[in-house]
Order: sequence, then C-alpha cells, then structure tokens
Amino acid sequence: MANTLTQSPASAGTKIDLKRYFQFSLLLLAAGAIYPLLYLRQNFETSILEAFQITPSELGNYYSMLGVMYFICYLPSGWLADRISPRLLVTVSMIGTGALGLWFATIPSKDVLVYIFMAWGIAAGLTFWASMLKGVKMLAQKDEQGRFFGILDGGRGLVEAVLATIAISIFAYAIETNNLSNTLALKQVIYMYSFTCIGIGLMTFLFIRGGTAAEEKVSSEGRGNLLRDLKFLASIPELWMVAIVIFCGYQLFWATYSFSAFMQDGYEITAVTAGFITVAKLWMRPIGGIGAGILGDRYGKENILAIALLGASLGLVFLILFPQLGSIYLLLAIVLLIGVLTYAIRGLYWSILDGCNIPLHVTGLAIGIVSLIAYTPDIFLPQINGFIAARYEGVTVYQLYFGYIAAMGVIGTLAVLKLKTMTAKKKAS
Repeated sequence: MANTLTQSPASAGTKIDLKRYFQFSLLLLAAGAIYPLLYLRQNFETSILEAFQITPSELGNYYSMLGVMYFICYLPSGWLADRISPRLLVTVSMIGTGALGLWFATIPSKDVLVYIFMAWGIAAGLTFWASMLKGVKMLAQKDEQGRFFGILDGGRGLVEAVLATIAISIFAYAIETNNLSNTLALKQVIYMYSFTCIGIGLMTFLFIRGGTAAEEKVSSEGRGNLLRDLKFLASIPELWMVAIVIFCGYQLFWATYSFSAFMQDGYEITAVTAGFITVAKLWMRPIGGIGAGILGDRYGKENILAIALLGASLGLVFLILFPQLGSIYLLLAIVLLIGVLTYAIRGLYWSILDGCNIPLHVTGLAIGIVSLIAYTPDIFLPQINGFIAARYEGVTVYQLYFGYIAAMGVIGTLAVLKLKTMTAKKKAS
C-alpha cells in the first residue's frame, strides 16, 4: 500500500485532504503531549523535589543530561527518519515515553532516575524529533508549508495548555477533595500524562495508515551511503542558511525565559504579577504560530519571518533602552508583542526548509543536521547568562544578555533575507 505520508497533488479530493488533516492532527497531538511529561518541573517542581527527595541542583543535572541526549540524538534521528516511516517511529516514541512515565510514577530511587531521563532523551530525540517534522513536511503541499508548521507550533501550545489545565485540576482535586499527599497527587498527574502519550501512540499506529512502500521507492537510490548523503547536503548553501536562521531565531525565544526575573528585578513587581504577564505571553503561542503560518503562505514565508525576527529584536532593544517604563500596561504590551513574534518565528522557521528543495530520501538527515547546529543555544546560552551575572548586577545583566540576543536576531533577519535571494536565484536558473 502506498504511504499516505506524501505530498498530495493539488487535485487531491476532499477525502484525501481530510485524511491528511487527520494524520497531521495526530502528529500535532503527539508533539504537544510528549514534552510536558518530560518537563513536569514547569508546574510541579516543588512537588517533584519533595516526592523524589532530591535537591534543585540534582534535578537540574537530570535535565542537563536530557539536553545532552537530545544533542547526541539529533543527527542519528534524521538518519533514522529517512529509513523508517514516521508512523512507526512516532508510535514507538509515544508508547515508550508513556511507559517510562509509568515507571517514573512509581517514585523510583535517584539512581533509577538517571536511566529514565536518558531513555526519555532517546524516545523524544532519536525516534521522535526528525520523524515528526519530516512527517509534517510530507503531509503539507508545496503551498501549505507555512500554515502546517505554524499550526504545528501553535497547536502544540494549545495541547500543552489544555493538558496543563487538566493536570493542575487533577492535582488540586486529589489534595483538596481526596486529602491525598502532594506525592500521591503528583502520581495521578504523571499517570494522566503517561496514558495520554500511550493513547496517542496507539492512535498513530492505527490511523496513520500505509507502510513504507512509497518511502522505500523514493529513497532506494540514496540509502546505504551516509557519507555520500552528508557530502551532498553539505554542498547545499541554502541548508546552512536555514541553520543560521533557526540558530538566531531560537535564541530570541530563549530571551523570553528571563522575562519574569527581569520584570521583578527591573520593575520591582511581585512574582504573582510577573507570573500573570508571562502566562499571558504563553497564550500568544497559537496566535503567533498559526497567524504567521497563514500569512507566510500568502505573503512569503521569508518575508514574514524577517519581519518577526526584526520586530522581536527591536522589542528587546526597547526593553534595554527603557528599563523603567512608566506603565505596567505598556510593559505588558511589549512582552506580549515579543511573545507573539517569537512564536511566529518558531512557527515559520522550519517551513523555510522547503525552499532548499531537499530530496525526500535525505530530508530527515537534513533536519538532523540543522537541529544539531540550530539548537546549540540550549547548551551555551545558560553559560553566557551565568557569565554576565557573575560580573554585573541588577538590570545590567538583562540589558547585556538581551543586547546579545537582539544582535543575533538582526543577524537572523539578514540571513533569512539572504536565503530569500539565494532561493530566488536558484528558481530563476
């Protein structure tokens, strides 16, 4: 049976389109459900520390290990995605992540936690990341790349928000109504996330039909020679430009992680007020991601991405030049604007890969190469922030940190405009 995860012709009927949209919805659900289980600390860090009897430093070490596993897995993840169908890889990832979550819910010892986080890194990195992105790219037609990737990121945000709301409700109900301890309530939350992952994994296996026949046909010429494929991809200058764009854009998103502390230090507002503003920013994700995707398909993905990169950079410059705004509402507006633009960047930057005209049989490998470069800020940005904080105090720390990231945003703007010129010349020739 031909694999349905292929780019459909423009003349495809309504039935085929509905099938594509349904399969895309499953990939979106998977992307939105897999990471909240791994990052429960966002909403339940205190309860995790109490339940597992660990320190914040020890928990940080586990997450550092998770990040290292991601980095190690990016390239082989792409290689694997070119050889095994997204259906099977996403299924294994979701069920594996959920099963590890059930193990996590038993509140194992510190020694066991090391292996759980390492295995999570493999499940969410090696078998999931590139295969999910490749699956979305294959489902979207040529003129739908922007909206599909925009909806992917915006939809992920909605899924995470819904699951977080359910999780907090379960936690509160377990404590206030059933009089359970924080640890037992946390276990209920972990069970919810784990069974959600397993359920989505089973749905992926059942409803993303088709084996690997079409992919085998497309990729038969390119398989079996990794060095040749790497050399071929290295010869595509547009691919490296995409890596630079995502590398710069991802750092703009990282800047938003420091907004809460910046507002408390710079504006002396309470943690509750800062928390309200940052939570409001989170709800900008579907607006920014989906809106940018639709606009990108209509007015050009590179154009909208350049505007978002430059706009977010200017927003950070505004915070640097005016560290004491007279109105909390103006601060809220600036933070929300930067939030919308950074989510727009995230929603669009993978869609520009389509302009590189990467053959399908090495698309996964291309995603792995770009990810290996583009997501290195996960490793060095905390070090840069720590370096600045060790030498300066107060608002100056954030001004220097935001200044560096704003400069990277401008470089990203120039890179995406250069990419637009390169792809235009390639089409003309």
